[in-house]
Amino acid sequence: MLKLNTESVEETLQIGEQLGKLLDKGNIVCLSGDLGAGKTSFAQGIAKGLGVKDYVTSPTYTIINEYEGRLPLYHFDVYRLNDVEEMHELGYEEYFFSDGVVVLEWADMVRDIIPGERLWITILNTKGDNSREIIIEPTGGVYDNIVKGMEHNENSGC
Repeated sequence: MLKLNTESVEETLQIGEQLGKLLDKGNIVCLSGDLGAGKTSFAQGIAKGLGVKDYVTSPTYTIINEYEGRLPLYHFDVYRLNDVEEMHELGYEEYFFSDGVVVLEWADMVRDIIPGERLWITILNTKGDNSREIIIEPTGGVYDNIVKGMEHNENSGC
């Protein structure tokens, strides 16, 4: 597990970007946290790290947005789903088991269908308006290595 603290939206974006540079095809990134905690900002950083040129918005009403970068990015926001069955109707498996990267906002709501190996990121509001604690928890060897890469970047000041 890796815990990071940020004091601005820009710092949250930078951590997401660092992560995006380390992601590979088939990776699943689960984002959780309260409303307004910074999940979409973090996802925007991941997109930048993946080389996505388009402006990344929260797909709250469309559920999923697709972006092209170094790898395809499939950005889900499941906040408005009524139940997990709606994920089946969307054909989520085609995205989860593809050659792209999945970023899943409000992952807690569909925890039952998320593969056991994934990167789980919890973003918490802390003491100030833009202060956040970002907790990155890997499950599986691939994700352990990603977190090691993040730790290396933190220790080397990248």
